[in-house]
Parts: sequence; C-alpha cells; structure tokens
Amino acid sequence: MAVSFLNSFLSYLVVLVVIAVVGAVAITLGITLRKKKNAAEEKKQTEE
Repeated sequence: MAVSFLNSFLSYLVVLVVIAVVGAVAITLGITLRKKKNAAEEKKQTEE
C-alpha cells in the first residue's frame, strides 16, 4: 500500500513540475516579447 501511495505521489509531483516549468517558460517568453515590442514602439516614436 505504501509503495502504491509513493508511486501516485511521485506521479503527481512530476506533473506539477512539468506544469510549473511550462508556466515559467511562458511567463519568461511573454516578458521578453513585450520588452522587444515596447522597444520597437519607442524607437518608432522617437523617429517621428
């Protein structure tokens, strides 16, 4: 019974880690893309 519980716990832990990593990558990518867009918009405004 303890082995079954441990196996289930580790399975959910792996799923949690995968979800956290995907979320972290998405947030980092979003911040990076937004900074690039802001820089491009700022450059465009200064040229006008």
